[in-house]
Amino acid sequence: MALQISATNPEHPALLLELPWQTPLEEWPEEYLVPLPRGISRHVVRYARAGDEVIAVKELAERPALREYQLLRDLDRLAIPAVDALAVVTGRTGAAGEALEPVLVTRHLGGSLPYRSMFETTLRPATMHRLMDALAVLLVRLHLAGFAWGDCSLSNTLFRRDAGAYAAYLVDAETGELHPRLSPGQRDYDLDLARVNISGELLDLEASGALHPSVDPIDFGMEICARYRSLWEELTRTSVYPAGKYHYIERRIRRLNDLGFDVAEMQIEHASNGDTVTFVPKVVDAGHHQRQLLRLTGLDAEENQARRLLNDLESWMATQDDYAPGDPLGARPEVLAHRWVREVFRPTVRAVPVELRGAMDPAEIYHELLEHRWYLSERAQHDIGLDTAVVDYVENILPNRPIPRLPLWNQ
Repeated sequence: MALQISATNPEHPALLLELPWQTPLEEWPEEYLVPLPRGISRHVVRYARAGDEVIAVKELAERPALREYQLLRDLDRLAIPAVDALAVVTGRTGAAGEALEPVLVTRHLGGSLPYRSMFETTLRPATMHRLMDALAVLLVRLHLAGFAWGDCSLSNTLFRRDAGAYAAYLVDAETGELHPRLSPGQRDYDLDLARVNISGELLDLEASGALHPSVDPIDFGMEICARYRSLWEELTRTSVYPAGKYHYIERRIRRLNDLGFDVAEMQIEHASNGDTVTFVPKVVDAGHHQRQLLRLTGLDAEENQARRLLNDLESWMATQDDYAPGDPLGARPEVLAHRWVREVFRPTVRAVPVELRGAMDPAEIYHELLEHRWYLSERAQHDIGLDTAVVDYVENILPNRPIPRLPLWNQ
């Protein structure tokens, strides 16, 4: 069979043809590979360059490869945090004409790390709690979209920093199934697998000495169950309010937005006696603040980062002479937002040397600078200003900070 490349973008096949498909993935020459940390996988996985892209290449049988490729494309269509599927390569043959396994090609998620790389320096329990929160949010989002993961684990997840928290991304959809709606049994099965997998992975870390001594692997496995159930309850429960108290509904919607979820539509029913109102929200994927920031500024950030940047943007806008909400003669928010990007955000980020940024993207850098400004201002009992915070951050914080490093061209 001739080599075939099925891709999502017409440009990808030409770039991928330059890679050594006639060689087993495990034997690819170093010149093609990118030295990025890899998690545990049941398949051979390598990172490589394809033009300006960094890609992840995974060998597996043809049917699972095509199935996972389609599932990842479905998750992208549903706006679920997952790696981007780029192509499936089939018809591979070796130098002696022997058949080689097909491969699934995905785009590397910039700034992300597998959990084992994060445990190279022992993580504090507080950081591990944030990882569990991120994974629970991802699992809830998948279930709301009707996706049963079938193998939720730390190994099948990538984590990115998100304004002091973490954002989790699905990296392996091989065992997944997409349905119009999941039953409680399907959700419970997924959750139980997550509990067992996470406890097992943490026990493995404990045996290697990479786990904080105060962390109980079994308790942390249970934590994702508790976090998931409380989040699912908040997102899906039916609320009954006294008639006329419509601000209660607004409060509930705001609480859902603060969790990073949008209300696509709602069902409101009045009781027959007129005394109560029943409110059932239909919650869709997270991204309330992401979309607002993208609409105003063109910046694409994680949800918590977007929330923090929007707060800073609003504070800055309030200091502008032409800011006049509701006044048709005042500057439009979009105009002010782009001015903020041009005059505040970009110059501030550029003031941080590239060689000190590590794996942080611009939005995370700006968030950390805001945090450092707050800390210095609290200590000084007055606002020290962003410029002073940048200088102190670059001179005293970044050079001594053991953050995970990625190759500079991948930032």
